[in-house]
Amino acid sequence: MEKMEPMTLFGYEKLQAEVKDLKTVKRPQTVKDIEEALEHGDLKENAEYHAAKEQQRLIDGRLAELAELIGSAKIVDPSELEHARISFGSTVVVCDLDTDEEMTYVIVGGCESNAANGLISFNSPLAKQLLGHEEGDELKVRLPGGVKELEIVEVRYQEIVFECH
Repeated sequence: MEKMEPMTLFGYEKLQAEVKDLKTVKRPQTVKDIEEALEHGDLKENAEYHAAKEQQRLIDGRLAELAELIGSAKIVDPSELEHARISFGSTVVVCDLDTDEEMTYVIVGGCESNAANGLISFNSPLAKQLLGHEEGDELKVRLPGGVKELEIVEVRYQEIVFECH
C-alpha cells in the first residue's frame, strides 16, 4: 500500500522551500567549505574537513527525507472537510476530566505539527484516538505519560494559524 502523507498547502510549500534552501544555499556552501578544508592538507587531523563532510551527509539525508515526504504528499484543504466528527484540520477543544483543564488542538500533517502552538500531527497518539469522535464524547486516551479521561467539548473548523508572527 502506498504511503500517503496528508498536509495542507502551507505544509507542502514549507517542504518545497526547505528543499530549495538546502539545494541552492546550504549544500553549495558546504561543498565550498569542503574544498577550502582540502586546501589545508592532511585529512586525518583536518577538523574543518570532517565537519563539512558530516554537514554534507546530514543535508543529503534531509533531502532524501524531504523527497520521500513530498512524493507521498496528499494536499488536503481542511475547509472542504466535514467537521461534525474530528478529522484532519479540525480544531478540537477537550477537557481533562481529572483536572478540569481545557486544551485546544488542531489536527494537522506531520510536517506542520507544533505542539507548543497546539498543532498536533494526525499520526500522534492523541490525534489517532480523537479522530472520528464528536462533541460530548468522553474517552480514555492512552498517551506516553499515562491514561487520561477526556471529554470533547467542541469540534469545529477554523482557519489554521501555523506560525505566530
